Amino acid sequence: MSDGELLSGTALTVFRLNGQLLEVSERLARPAGLTAAWWQVLGAVLPEPLPVAGIARAMGITRQSVQRIADLLVAKGLAGYLPNPAHRTAKLLTPTELGREAVGRIGPAHADLAGRLAAELGPEGFADTLRVLRRLSEAMEAVEAG
Repeated sequence: MSDGELLSGTALTVFRLNGQLLEVSERLARPAGLTAAWWQVLGAVLPEPLPVAGIARAMGITRQSVQRIADLLVAKGLAGYLPNPAHRTAKLLTPTELGREAVGRIGPAHADLAGRLAAELGPEGFADTLRVLRRLSEAMEAVEAG
């Protein structure tokens, strides 16, 4: 295969996988009263509060998209804004207890899916898949930056 065919095949496969992951994420999030996008943003701030721009960078989407979702999460009582000591106007988004509980309700179905994927791929195959996807993302960043 040529480099162009490899890139096209990789892109089409990643697009398909993205669609599959979004579909299953919607299905997992729905019973918790969330959407996949809400879950994604809440999940980004579970470990620590982050500014909207930081969430956007981590997720590889626009700041405006994250801002819209963050504002919805705050309006629904699933997240809140905190002052950011590093930046006067870029507040930090943090989950509320209600937001943490909603994400927690996804846990059992998420664990079940993870277990089924691990059984299908094998533990080593699953870990290899993650390594390859991370490496591909890093390579894309390097190529785009250079």
